[in-house]
Amino acid sequence: MNEQQRVLVVGANGTVGRHVVTGLLTGGTEVLALTRDPARAAQLPDGARLVPGDLSAARTLAAAAGQADAVFLAWPLHTAEGAAEALAALTGNARRVVYLSSAAVRDVPGQEPESPGRPDAAIESLIAGSGLRHTFLRPHGFMANALRWAAEIRTSGVVRGYGGAAGLTLVDERDIAAVAVRALTEEGHDGARYALTGPASPTQAEQVRIIGEAVGRPARWEEIPRAAARQQMVDSGWPLGIVDGALDFVAARIDAPEPVTDTVRDVTGTPARTLRDWALDHAELFR
Repeated sequence: MNEQQRVLVVGANGTVGRHVVTGLLTGGTEVLALTRDPARAAQLPDGARLVPGDLSAARTLAAAAGQADAVFLAWPLHTAEGAAEALAALTGNARRVVYLSSAAVRDVPGQEPESPGRPDAAIESLIAGSGLRHTFLRPHGFMANALRWAAEIRTSGVVRGYGGAAGLTLVDERDIAAVAVRALTEEGHDGARYALTGPASPTQAEQVRIIGEAVGRPARWEEIPRAAARQQMVDSGWPLGIVDGALDFVAARIDAPEPVTDTVRDVTGTPARTLRDWALDHAELFR
């Protein structure tokens, strides 16, 4: 690692970004943490230098990125509107960008990548066309997404949902961050599109059971109709443009579980963490 390198972390308070900050600091890399909320950013590890900026206001970004050699980019907005201006400001001096994309992106031969209902493919295309050295991280579902079940596991031990038999691969957010740190600080990752998964594809019902075992309290899945699940998603604020696609995806994984990759191990030299590993480390959140 280059101890003199400065990396701007966009999304430093996020599920993955905070681990990227920790990994970079541990390796001796200087971290500039973009924030629009200093109160939340105060929770970041000592050593990260806070810089103000807002992705939705490109004029605030240039100063933040002025001293960065590389950028870790997480894009929290639901559309790619304003992304071209934000990227131009963020990467004016940077030589490399690592973008936290999504496994929802499909590479279409002879065409631009696609990710219906999401901004990821559009942002990938903008970065790829910028001339910057770049790496795209395409993780499958975060293990941290299981926290949506925490209240049900704490109160009744029963998680009600659709598609309990769907085999879905999850990836620990710490493993995503470890790959990001490598891509930001090492050579050999330019142009890579890393599909990131955990080591297995447990069904949703199995995921609930595994978490219950790690927490030390019985937990089980209870199936509900698709229509009821759809209404739950809409009521909880899911964008309408991706609700049905997400449910279609779950339905398809009942007969065809998601495949796993060895990318985490190949890039970092360490096997990807299992859901049981993650659940043991986060058990208090389910008690």
